[in-house]
Amino acid sequence: MFEFDSLREIFSTMRKNKLRTFLTGFSVAWGIFMLIVLLAAGNGLGNGIAYNFRDMADNTVECWAMSTSLPYKGFLPNRRIHFTEEDVYAVKRHFPEVDLISPVNYRNDTITFNGEYLTGRIRSVYPDYSSIFYTPVLAGMGRFVNEIDLVQRRKVVVLSPRMVEVLFRDSIEPLGSYVKLGNLMFQVIGVYQDDDKSNNSPAYIPFSTGQLLYDNGYGVGNIEFTLKGINTEEAEDAFREEFRHLMARRHQFDPEDKSPIGMWSTGSEFRMWQGMTNGIALFIWIVGLGTLMAGIVGVSNIMLITVRERTREFGIRKALGAKPVSILGLIVIESVFVTAVFGYIGLVLGIGLTEAINYGMEMAGAGASGGGNPGEGTTVFRNPTVNLGIAMSATGVLIIAGVLAGYFPARKATKITAIEAIRADE
Repeated sequence: MFEFDSLREIFSTMRKNKLRTFLTGFSVAWGIFMLIVLLAAGNGLGNGIAYNFRDMADNTVECWAMSTSLPYKGFLPNRRIHFTEEDVYAVKRHFPEVDLISPVNYRNDTITFNGEYLTGRIRSVYPDYSSIFYTPVLAGMGRFVNEIDLVQRRKVVVLSPRMVEVLFRDSIEPLGSYVKLGNLMFQVIGVYQDDDKSNNSPAYIPFSTGQLLYDNGYGVGNIEFTLKGINTEEAEDAFREEFRHLMARRHQFDPEDKSPIGMWSTGSEFRMWQGMTNGIALFIWIVGLGTLMAGIVGVSNIMLITVRERTREFGIRKALGAKPVSILGLIVIESVFVTAVFGYIGLVLGIGLTEAINYGMEMAGAGASGGGNPGEGTTVFRNPTVNLGIAMSATGVLIIAGVLAGYFPARKATKITAIEAIRADE
């Protein structure tokens, strides 16, 4: 049973070998410090990648039409392909795995209200667009485009927070007000959430309205949709192939010609980044645990030296009736104590450093928010901290490592007979 005298004996041994104890403990502290910092860096990379995909579903596909590169049935190459709204309906009918879908047409125009104006992006969309690209309307700030807006070709618009900030300077309620898009009046029906308040965030209008007013009632720029049940690269490649064949039949181009259809998906991008981060995480664990194990080996070696130095003492203890388990416990506890104390120092320093870095990044992000520069919301590193689970895992690693570091030297000590111990110094 562990007693206070045992603790006092451990402190006495450590005081006699201050430098050795410090260097041994430092190797453990450095190992756990590096493990925490490396894991935090890996988390920061993973969080940054996840943050970049925050505004869209992880299975979003964007398609756009381009030009052919091969002749086909009398058609010459370099023929421009144009999507139509019928293509959108065909995709929805043909592919059961297509969930949400929206055509998108793009336009830049001047938006004016009461003498205030800005040049903004305008996107003509279906109601599904809000769910595809996570564009929720702010609470109490109206709604997004709906089906009735499409059917009736209403001239309504959903603005970004930055647009409201610029246009409605006199605290005028934006909902219900009329703003001018180019030369036409549109009623504001909603303000959507945009944490970055970027100058490049677009306004949204019903697709049917935008197509009629700006695109002569015909044509689709992009087709954007989400997929369900496609979780592998092979399944996505098969979908791409079938999609191209469908469009080839509808627009009369060679099905093997990959030039007419451009396609980008968050699924393949996300899987690529996730595979990379998983590889980095594995590498970090290997390096971090390797560094920690180097410190643990140092503790074990020091405990072997301690056993050698105290061989005579252990022999006398046995001669006086001490049980092997008491000697085993004494050495193991000393090993766990050194490992735990210095390990926690490294743990606290590592967590403190990562929290300080995270705080600095948050302050820098807060100071730069609202600037409206292109790509300002994109990052490859975000919230580089470790969670409670990792801290608890590190604690478990420390305790297990301390036990292992002390167990083998302790087992050697318990096998020493009293006579051998007394002769050891002769």
